[in-house]
Amino acid sequence: MNWLTNFVKPKIQALINKKVDVAENLWTKCPGCEHMLFHRDLKANLGVCHHCDNHMRITAKERLHNLFDNGLYTLQDVPKAIHDPLKFKDSKRYADRLKEYRHKTGNEDSVLVAFGQVKGHNVVVCIFDFDFMGGSMGLYAGQAMVSAAELAVKSHSPMLAITASGGARMQEGILSLMQMPRTTIAVQMVKEARLPYITLLTDPTTGGVSASFAMLGDISLAEPGAIIGFTGARVIEETIRQKLPEGFQRSEYLRDHGMLDIVVKRKDIADTLGTILQHLCGKLRIMR
Repeated sequence: MNWLTNFVKPKIQALINKKVDVAENLWTKCPGCEHMLFHRDLKANLGVCHHCDNHMRITAKERLHNLFDNGLYTLQDVPKAIHDPLKFKDSKRYADRLKEYRHKTGNEDSVLVAFGQVKGHNVVVCIFDFDFMGGSMGLYAGQAMVSAAELAVKSHSPMLAITASGGARMQEGILSLMQMPRTTIAVQMVKEARLPYITLLTDPTTGGVSASFAMLGDISLAEPGAIIGFTGARVIEETIRQKLPEGFQRSEYLRDHGMLDIVVKRKDIADTLGTILQHLCGKLRIMR
């Protein structure tokens, strides 16, 4: 019995687990319709389920590659922000969490600033990566927004903010909340220069991000089915003790109630932005 338990059983379990690992690498289950999707087909379809059209989350760099002409863009350096200003520690030191996510994503923090062309128009993009601590907004994110705004003004280019965030970063306390007015000032810099400021809201856009620069776009776009709001629907229901409408906080609901301009499928984002920029940049040249 000991031989069967100690030797044979572990060998069988190892073989079973190995087969499961291979399957998980090749297939992804859609969280919407639960169909199994072959990873190459899913990637070719830009991370969108071809059964139910569910727009899954993709990385910031994948999104930038899909957005810019020929996938070409230049990442801009963001001035260093103070790391771990509060020396925060919960179950793990905040400094260690930052190292872990930097290694995992290859990014310095949750926000990237890129410059390139969309349908022939120069655009400065400030994009959040949900894979880096849920796209949370801290000191670095605020500095990135300011840097993007300064580059837009300097190059006289439109600015596009692409959001995917759970909100302010708790490990930086009040300093993270202070980025809400800071990012709002960055948006105002762009608008005072009479340059277009466009937002693309993806799943999810919540908390302090949705309560600041995310909702200030001259034109606001969103992907289908994206959750957009300040706090969770369950918390709201418990607070007001009422059942919320179906689809509440989804992009389609916000569009129908005047909070968004356009809900656009991922494959059409570049073309839609190109059309918008054609109109806005044409007016921009006349104003100059």
